[in-house]
This record gives sequence, structure tokens and C-alpha cells, in this order.
Amino acid sequence: MRPPASTLLSANLSLLPQSLVTHADIDYGLAQIKGELCLVVAAPRGCPALAAFSGDRAELGERLLLIAPRNASNATALREQLPWLRPRLLGLQTSAGLGDRLGLATSGHVRAMQKAGNGIAPIFAQQSMRENARTGRTPQQVLDDATWGIFQENWQSSYGADADHLKTTEDIDFCLHAGYTFFTIDPGEYVDSRAETAPIGELRGLAAALPRELQPQTTGLLYTTLRIEHLTLTFDEHTLLKAIVKYGRAVKHVADMAHHLSRQSGARPYELEVSVDETEQPTSHAEHAYIASELKRLGVAWISLAPRYLGSFEKGVDYIGDVSGFEADTAGHAAIARYFGPYKLSLHSGSDKFSIYPAVVSQTRGLVHLKTAGTSYLEALRTIAALDTDLFQEIYSFARQRYEADRVSYHVSAELARAPLPGQVEDWPALLDQFDARQILHVTFGSVLTARADDGKPTFSERLMALLRSNAEPYADNLEKHFIRHLSYFSAHKSKPISFPEEVDP
Repeated sequence: MRPPASTLLSANLSLLPQSLVTHADIDYGLAQIKGELCLVVAAPRGCPALAAFSGDRAELGERLLLIAPRNASNATALREQLPWLRPRLLGLQTSAGLGDRLGLATSGHVRAMQKAGNGIAPIFAQQSMRENARTGRTPQQVLDDATWGIFQENWQSSYGADADHLKTTEDIDFCLHAGYTFFTIDPGEYVDSRAETAPIGELRGLAAALPRELQPQTTGLLYTTLRIEHLTLTFDEHTLLKAIVKYGRAVKHVADMAHHLSRQSGARPYELEVSVDETEQPTSHAEHAYIASELKRLGVAWISLAPRYLGSFEKGVDYIGDVSGFEADTAGHAAIARYFGPYKLSLHSGSDKFSIYPAVVSQTRGLVHLKTAGTSYLEALRTIAALDTDLFQEIYSFARQRYEADRVSYHVSAELARAPLPGQVEDWPALLDQFDARQILHVTFGSVLTARADDGKPTFSERLMALLRSNAEPYADNLEKHFIRHLSYFSAHKSKPISFPEEVDP
């Protein structure tokens, strides 16, 4: 039997050794060629698999050598040839989504998962349509960038691809075509916050205006009591009307999106997440039970759900609120998820929430999905701060100018007045750990990455990307350290045995 990738090892190339793999008698790897990271393939002469790749070909002993750019068509061909590079379903396994706004972070994500991700299923391709719009990327680019990072680090276990915070059927179609397996539906625009304080008379009027299929008598919940582990949920008229008015249209939107996804996907399997986290008021236990009951009644199957939890899940910082109160509330949400599912509870804006991770892991018994995104961009800036202080100072100054406009679509509490002025900063990498500066840098990523330069000078994006590409190892090291700290909370959990009801009849 030939040693793995033996032909490539004899080709006098500057190979990345961790990328080398042999599959079906074809050698694959990545090599630095003329300053660019390229795909290299060595295959038997006449091998039909090579026809799918575009690049330069040369003879290499008794085999043919392909040197190919890391472009979209070659990423597609590589996924076809190496089955572990295709996104898969993750099921109910504890999972973590590791978003990447630059397309350079997957290598660091994989290394962290290899060292601290025991028992955790990763999602390496994850980006919302809102984030794609702000960075100028497409769902296909996000998946392709993840593919190259996974291939580089030779990750051969399963991974998922999350089309995050989808709001329209067009969003679904784009991501389905690109090859995503996990679809997060965001019906936040359909949540009616008036229900939180409306008197019973107003609730009756608002409910009466909803479609017939959402009316109280249709739900089957009116004047019923659900006993779910330690919870007793009684759906009197006020409780049910409040849930219907607040979430009825949102549930209907999720069902419509889910049915569209089912029709368009055909025989292709997929997983669905429901997200109602980006709303003004927390989701009560009764409201969570209403959402789950109605989704089941409307024929929707889902793998995870993100309620709006107690306290604040702000971008890039730890949980803000009473940790003990959060744990008690989450215990109820986890019980509902076991009763109506089982399905996982999902933590959106979940990065850096170290104070609540133990409570989440304990109460969900491992039925949890952690979702992070912008924190990888912050680690990129930390890397820049250590390598090129002038560039980082320019980015920070620009971010301060953009913050008030860019913060509008995010739930953040940072204030410019509390963030150090550029002239006051002595330790630039440490600025990433100051609460206000961290959030300012976090939410202005889109403006930084799409800012135009004057007089033909390189843009922030061009300078930043060039520096990170030429210093890939320091960036991967920072990501690895950062995410090992996150993953260790979830990989170390010891789940208690769980028994689930076979059938739920509310």
C-alpha cells in the first residue's frame, strides 16, 4: 500500500503537512506557490476525477500533478471527491456554530475543535444574510471558504453549514443552492411586542385580526394545563391571547418558510432552527410552549430553538443580568424543549457568555447549540493590533466614527464616551478587552470591511486581509485559544440520562 500522499511529498513543493490526504488512490494537499496557497492533486494518468478541477497539469513520475487555485469551482470539485468536506446533519448532539466574517477563520476554528471539542458537533460555515450584505460576501463564498479551512486542517468528522437568520424564501433558495444543511428562520419582524402590556380587551381585538388558523380555539390550548417536569403552565384566556398576539404571526411565518424549504429541498435532508431571540421582551415559558405546540400542529419539525432569554445577550461581551435568575428560567425552557421535542436550546450572540455556560450545560443536559460569529472578527483585530499598530489605530478611529449609525440594528450598550480615545491607548491588543471599545469594533465590521479608500490607496479590507493571510499562524493561534476557552465548558459536560415522552398531546 502506498504511504499517504507519497507522490506529493516527492514533488519538491512547499506543502502544508496537515493538509495531506489520500483518498481513492488520489493525493490531495495545499502548497505555498509563488506566495499563494494552492490546491495540489496527484492522480493516476487518465483519472476522470481530475477533469473536474481547473488548473495547471504536469507529469510527476507515473502520475499527473494538478496545481489549482482555491476558487469556487475547485471547492465544489473537492467536496465531490472528498465526502467528509460536504456539510452534514448534526442531530441532537451538543453543537457550536463558529461564524467567520472574513473567510479566514476556519483553520483556527478546526484547531480549537480538535483540541477542546470532544463531543461537540461543529458548524464551520455560518453567516447571516445581514452579515453577508455588510461584508459583500455570498452564501456560496462562506461555504467555500469554510471548505478550504476544513481541508487545510484535515478535519474528517461531520460538520454543518448554517444559513443563519433567514427572513425570506429567496434567502432559503440562495442557501439551499449553495449546499447548506442547517437553516435558521428568523421571524422577529412578525413578533408583536404590544402584547406584553396590552389589556385583555385589546388582546381580544388583536387576536381577532389574526388568520383563522391562529385563533385561540384552533390551537387546542385554551383552558388547558400542561405539567412539564417542574412546570405547571395554565393557558387561561389572557395567557393564551398574549402568546397568540405576540407570536402568532411569527409562528405562521416560520411554518410558511419551513414548508417552502421542504418543497424546494426535495429529497435532500436538512435541519431547521427557529429563532425568536431578537425581540424586545423575554419569551415566557407559556409562550415557548405555545410556539412549540403550534409549530407541531402546523407540521413543522425543528432541531433547535432560540427563545429570548432573561437578561441581555449583547454582542462580544459576557451575559448581563442575574445569573441565578437566568438558570432558573433556562431550566423551564429546557424542560419544554425535552417535552415537545426533544430539541436543542440555541444561544444566539453566544460568544463570551462565560458566566452562564455552566448553567446552560447543566439545565439542557447537553441539548444545546452555541452560536458565535463576530468574535472571530475581533480576534482578527487582536492579531492586527499586535502586528500593525498603525493599521489598527486607523480602524479603531474609523469605527468610532461609524458606531452610532452601525449600532442601530444591534443590541449593544457601549458608549463612545466610555471607550478610550486613540491618543489614550497604550496597549492596543488589550483594547479588545475593554467593554465599550470591544462592542464598538464588533458592530462596525461591515463599515470597516466595505469602506472605500481615497486616492487609490489600499482599503482597510485589502490591508487587513493581506496582513492576516501573510500571518495566518498568529491569527489561527489567537482563534484557537479563544475558542478552546468557549468549547471547554460544553465538551466537559456530563449529561444525565434523559427520558423523553414518545408522544405529546397538549
